[in-house]
Amino acid sequence: MVTMKKSELTRSHILAIGRELVLRKGFGGVGLKELLEQSAVPKGSFYYYFASKEAFGCALLKQYCSDYAERLDALFGWKGNGRQRVMHYWNAWLSDGNSASLAERCLVVKLAAEISDLSDNMRVILLGGVEDLIRRLTKTITEGREDGSISPSCIPEKTARSLYSLWLGAAILAKLGRDKTPLDQAMLATEQALTAPGGL
Repeated sequence: MVTMKKSELTRSHILAIGRELVLRKGFGGVGLKELLEQSAVPKGSFYYYFASKEAFGCALLKQYCSDYAERLDALFGWKGNGRQRVMHYWNAWLSDGNSASLAERCLVVKLAAEISDLSDNMRVILLGGVEDLIRRLTKTITEGREDGSISPSCIPEKTARSLYSLWLGAAILAKLGRDKTPLDQAMLATEQALTAPGGL
């Protein structure tokens, strides 16, 4: 069992509180005063770990991408053929009523437009996380073609990117309308794309 030092625990605590605040309010909507109050740490402690709010944002996104990668390991490592594993991932975007869905806790959905104009460093980190996901989707779709569960005419990387764009847009519309219909429609389109000639 790995034991974290007190300083590491404090840093992780600030990042965890910060993620929850950012998910609710966006990056620009979270002030340092609120973050410090919610984290119950003095201002000096914040600047001990983060040189600036942007540095905090970069650390937050790196941690998010690392956590997301672990989640992807579990989702794509699920037993089943390629198609089943791809659909297992997209099913995680839908809330089961007991826990928040990936769509509801996705920082790409929440921050992509905002930080693209605000911080190039943060943009690059988030883009790296997206590209990692695309690579994993591409690999799993390729495996689905090889095991016969996905149409051989489906182009893996093209389909992976198209599906991610579809779901990202659906998640934004679902959030805007407070209605999961766009996500249900994305699920139907995904099921069709994996069997239709040429993919999506």
